[in-house]
Amino acid sequence: MSRFTFTPLPLTGLHLVQRQRLSDSRGELSRIFCAWELAPIGWTQPIAQITHTRTVKRGTVRGLHYQNVPHAEAKLVSCTKGEVWDVAVDLRPDSVTFLQWHAQHLVADHGDAMLIPQGFAHGFQALTDDVELLYCHSAAHAPLAEAGIHPLEPLVAIGWPLPVTDLSSRDASHAWLTADFEGVHP
Repeated sequence: MSRFTFTPLPLTGLHLVQRQRLSDSRGELSRIFCAWELAPIGWTQPIAQITHTRTVKRGTVRGLHYQNVPHAEAKLVSCTKGEVWDVAVDLRPDSVTFLQWHAQHLVADHGDAMLIPQGFAHGFQALTDDVELLYCHSAAHAPLAEAGIHPLEPLVAIGWPLPVTDLSSRDASHAWLTADFEGVHP
């Protein structure tokens, strides 16, 4: 019996992962990750790294981050406290959805996650104060392979639900894309 339900999202390879929660008088149990069950929707590598983030202020945007080959990574992103507007941008040059984005409202109490394949940039906006996320990565962080897109990039035109109130200096310094941007190869 599967502990997950998978819903394909509008960008090829992107999935909403809904966890089955088992409850009784003691509380709840849910499976965070299962390689065997996630393989049919594209998770084919072991977990190389798990990251926890805490974002203090509503309106803050983190991202849009990705890693270049050979360190390209898939991510399984779960909101464990609060609510976020979780965004994935397709950067695969051969994709019919190249430079298109999809956002998913992730709420800690719902237990959902978004599976983001290699070749996507990822970011989120905190919709509540004191948000926490848990990321499972298929590749470890490689500083020389990291890259990003400015979250207010006009060629992507993400419709952030709140005014962007806080960006790190790193995220704010990402250069604007040019018309000749070739994307990334996963």
